[in-house]
Amino acid sequence: MPILIHIAAKHPATEISVVAESMPHLKRGAMKDFKKIMISTGRWQDSHWNASDFKYTFGNKSVIEFFSADNDSKLRGARRDYLYMNECNNMTFHAYTELASRTKKGVYLDWNPVNEFWFHEHLQHDEDVDFIIVNYQDNEACPESALKFILKAKEKAKTSAYWDNWYRVYGLGEIGNLEGVVFNNYQLIDTIPQEARLIGLGLDFGYSDDPAALIEVYTYNGKRILNEKVYKKGMLNDMIAREIPDGVIVYADSAEPKSIAEIQRYGKMIRGVTKGKDSINYGIGVMQRQDYLVTKNSLNLIKELRNYTWAKDKQGNTLAKPVDTFNHAIDAVRYHEMETLGVNAGYGQYHIY
Repeated sequence: MPILIHIAAKHPATEISVVAESMPHLKRGAMKDFKKIMISTGRWQDSHWNASDFKYTFGNKSVIEFFSADNDSKLRGARRDYLYMNECNNMTFHAYTELASRTKKGVYLDWNPVNEFWFHEHLQHDEDVDFIIVNYQDNEACPESALKFILKAKEKAKTSAYWDNWYRVYGLGEIGNLEGVVFNNYQLIDTIPQEARLIGLGLDFGYSDDPAALIEVYTYNGKRILNEKVYKKGMLNDMIAREIPDGVIVYADSAEPKSIAEIQRYGKMIRGVTKGKDSINYGIGVMQRQDYLVTKNSLNLIKELRNYTWAKDKQGNTLAKPVDTFNHAIDAVRYHEMETLGVNAGYGQYHIY
């Protein structure tokens, strides 16, 4: 973004497009960064920002616009001078070709290399392509908390195949492969259809170290719709209660009966999930039998679904248990589905303690 801002400011009437897979990703990512950079460098003027079209017009008539790759009309729209596709591995090659073919001067792509994708097949070896790898060691502004996490992952990588792969991808910027993803039975949707019916919520408690995750579950045309309502650290029980609609059942982690009882005192319909032998794998099995639609606003849930994998031993063999990470929103969904589809629907035998 600083490079694109510099280009826009230096060259009058330059048109620049910044694209991500969805508007929520843009708003929480590149668009947020753009405004912070503009303000910190003394360039931002409220009157130059069009909040309806997500477009900023500089005093020299240069323009930086933001839109999502799921907007077909934008993909086939007007030409531009420069294009920036943020986390392009989450977008299709078709989106790239539609946009790049209408770009006159230069295209910027970035991504976390969780695996190879269309760039490696179609673009990497072109003569007019420059390819560089950057990681935390190149980032003088890397937050201390992020640096601490990455270095901790580096140590774990010495004895864990999972963390070895994670550090290779997110630490070193090298191509990895998140093999053994647990869930692939979902699709992304823009919004919740009016005909969809809210049937309940799942809740995974958290506070200082882990976020509280509250996920809505809808039914629609034989499928389940998942929508992330809350994913936040530091949530007290009264704050969680305010996010729960009246008259709708919530299934929560039964390991926190005190929190459940306190939320019940606020008049909310909440109960602890029935746990039993191997309940995590049981709940995963229940979820794997369903087809899910996930709203694009559910950024943290989507991230978890993309990164929740089966654990491996030191020899790289897949184990019959998932990794204990990227699972807060998923656990919330699992609690709801175990109660509404598993125990009560009789999917196999389930031993209750």
